[in-house]
Amino acid sequence: MTWHVEVDERTCIGSGMCAALAPELFTLDDDHASPVAPDIEPDEVALDAADSCPALAITVTDGAKAVAPRS
Repeated sequence: MTWHVEVDERTCIGSGMCAALAPELFTLDDDHASPVAPDIEPDEVALDAADSCPALAITVTDGAKAVAPRS
């Protein structure tokens, strides 16, 4: 089982929260964050990063089911 991680470039404000929480999962360039790899093994840190994004620009899915951000 793998999860898929996406960062919406139009929504991302480049705060760096995700890269600070999970540098192994996210990188930050001048304008926005991006996943290091789009598909990852399930990882609670990825969920924390998605939940911590101030713009809610990170989506983590398990197949067709969204697992983060959590409401």
